[in-house]
Amino acid sequence: MNFLSIKKLLAQDTVENQSVAVRGWLRSKRDSKAGISFLSLHDGSCFASLQVVAPQSLNNYESEVLKLTSGCALEVCGDLVCSKGGEQNLEIQASQITVVGWVQNPDTYPIAKKRHSFEFLRTQAHLRPRTNTFTAITQIRNTLANAIHNYFYKNNFYWINTPIITSSDCEGAGELFRVSTLDFLSRSSSVDSKSDFEKDFFGEETFLTVSGQLEVEAYCLAMGKVYTFGPTFRAENSNTSRHLAEFWMVEPEVAFANLRDNIDLAENFLKSILSVVINECQEELNFFEKRINPTVINRIMDLINTDFQRIEYSEAVKILKSSKESFEFPVSWGKDLASEHERYLAERYVQGPLVISNYPREIKAFYMRLNDDEKTVAAMDILVPGIGEIIGGSQREERLEILDDRMDPHLVDKLWWYRDLRRYGSVPHAGFGLGFERLLNYVTGMENIRDAIPYPRYPGHAEF
Repeated sequence: MNFLSIKKLLAQDTVENQSVAVRGWLRSKRDSKAGISFLSLHDGSCFASLQVVAPQSLNNYESEVLKLTSGCALEVCGDLVCSKGGEQNLEIQASQITVVGWVQNPDTYPIAKKRHSFEFLRTQAHLRPRTNTFTAITQIRNTLANAIHNYFYKNNFYWINTPIITSSDCEGAGELFRVSTLDFLSRSSSVDSKSDFEKDFFGEETFLTVSGQLEVEAYCLAMGKVYTFGPTFRAENSNTSRHLAEFWMVEPEVAFANLRDNIDLAENFLKSILSVVINECQEELNFFEKRINPTVINRIMDLINTDFQRIEYSEAVKILKSSKESFEFPVSWGKDLASEHERYLAERYVQGPLVISNYPREIKAFYMRLNDDEKTVAAMDILVPGIGEIIGGSQREERLEILDDRMDPHLVDKLWWYRDLRRYGSVPHAGFGLGFERLLNYVTGMENIRDAIPYPRYPGHAEF
């Protein structure tokens, strides 16, 4: 039997009472007094479900069809016909329904037809993809990931698989997950000396990576244009809607590029991948516009069609100081911008995407290129309405003596190989990082980043 996907069936222009076979999971069922049941079948191939009309003439109508509940797995054979209902164009007039998998104890099945809170669905992460919301998120996530890879491939970037286990802390934040085979639990004291870690699997202290940037820079300075796209980890004890302990990052790096080149790349990249989502995920976006946030499509279109405004950090501070807003966190030159400051600038001041560049050196990482004023570095953040910062990047410091001066002394020996890149054919280069789940929040209008990843990891939670 040749089973077809619902996506393929619904894409047909004409229907001539063709016999088809489909399979999937029952989303809902309605039984009429006329002896007909209407089944909503979903197979994951697209956002839409397909209506199956099951007449009482089926040989298992009384024994099985009437007993079906949400979540049951079915195989359906019948005729694909034009629907007389108003919510769908096509439906299957079933001639055979086979129950592949029953839902045992339907009263305890947690994904009922009613709407559930996202907090509850996080406790059912293994079943929440059966809801419309998480079906749509998953499909948009898949489209975005492919759009990212396709963008870089078409623009002659190489995808570099940087390590997940590393001995270096790219950001210098110290909020790292340690990776070790040592038996910490059986020891009466902490393991923190160099001699202790020489007995470890890698012969030194190692961690889950916070970024693939340092490693991908090495390939940038040999291959020209590269990127990494993979999981990163932060042991930050933060229980907010904006933070995860495990998330995915997109990090391109380009040789012979300065800060302006970097900003141009980031703007073009965002517009290109969001255009793909607009073109390929209209049904999912319509769902989010209707159920989650009425502005999602308009703000995506505005970003695609708007030139990003660009200002420097010093100007941003002046704008914030002169505003009449009562910010929770005070604004002053030399301090990083808080989320409330970023959102004011993007949503109230420019009412669109905004690039802020040339931040004070003290609040940025050692690898960011020192400007001629020696007070600022060639860093940039891209802010968008509804989210705030969505991209952060910089031109990298290609001068060894300045890099050494800004680097913590304990890193000089540790990052000997990174310093080598400045000794052997160094060139100006630049790159940025995009948090994939934060981008998904922007596209879908979902407010909590824990709902933008299949299995969220955050303090006190590593279930599933």
